[in-house]
Amino acid sequence: MSVAVTRKIRVAVEPEYLVEQSSPRQSRFLFAYTVTITNLGDETVQLISREWEITDADGRVETVAGPGVIGQQPVIAPGESHRYTSYCPLPTPVGTMQGAYSMRTAAGDSFKATIAPFTLAVPNAVN
Repeated sequence: MSVAVTRKIRVAVEPEYLVEQSSPRQSRFLFAYTVTITNLGDETVQLISREWEITDADGRVETVAGPGVIGQQPVIAPGESHRYTSYCPLPTPVGTMQGAYSMRTAAGDSFKATIAPFTLAVPNAVN
């Protein structure tokens, strides 16, 4: 699990290898990751967009950016959380992800909430 807090926005990510949907013989390893974004502050924020940097074990880097998360731009009130699960296919059994969410406060201030690096790994692939 990875956790980062930026301007009282806590982003926690928990990855999971999906063995049933993966095909190691075809170099396809599918991972789910569940993100919980918690507003620890005292003002409402909205998640506007996301930026991910995905690196596989061969050092290939893919950048993924776009509006919202899973088709939503959630508004998160003080003390509340938004939780979602998404997926990442990799051609290698190990990789990493990290990034940021572009957030906007109700007052119109914009900032980036850090998504701390986390490892995507087939069980027992990393010693």
